[in-house]
Amino acid sequence: MEGGAYGAGKAGGAFDLQTFVRQPHTVLRLVSWVFAIVVFGSIVNEGYVNDSKESEKFCIYNRNRNACNYGVTVGVLAFLTCILYLALDVYFPQISSVKDRKKAVISDIGVSAFWAFLWFVGFCFLANQWQFSKPKDNPMNEGTDAARAAITFSFFSIFTWSILAFLASRRLKDITFQEEYSTLFPTPPPPQP
Repeated sequence: MEGGAYGAGKAGGAFDLQTFVRQPHTVLRLVSWVFAIVVFGSIVNEGYVNDSKESEKFCIYNRNRNACNYGVTVGVLAFLTCILYLALDVYFPQISSVKDRKKAVISDIGVSAFWAFLWFVGFCFLANQWQFSKPKDNPMNEGTDAARAAITFSFFSIFTWSILAFLASRRLKDITFQEEYSTLFPTPPPPQP
């Protein structure tokens, strides 16, 4: 890919799927997307259990409905955020304004750091509630694997989103250097015959 402003090729260039898929931030965003699916999917499918004495289902995490709600909400919103930023990554080379490219990279840094924080809170919350779950509430161990999977992938999501924030900040740093270099040392116009 040719060098350009703020980590993209020349504006208006053709979209290359192989180059796009090989970029580290694209791979990490896809991995984060899968992790989000695993977290909210496992809680939605097996995070609520029936008790024979009660008519209503309860959350497997210490009967705390807020734990299940938090896991599902963060998972679904992270899933949607990944889709949004994948679309932005596809559209990014088409953005011709340097200021808009810079805003996109800065928003990527902020959003990725914010999601790393939300996943950290989610991991701590789910792990804490799982630790205090009573075996008598779930004597047949229904959904325990799903509960552990949600906790595990919440933990992994902390790192994927943190690395995404780091890669975006590194991209901004590299591009800022390129912008300053091109300002200090402009390319001379081609010689006139």
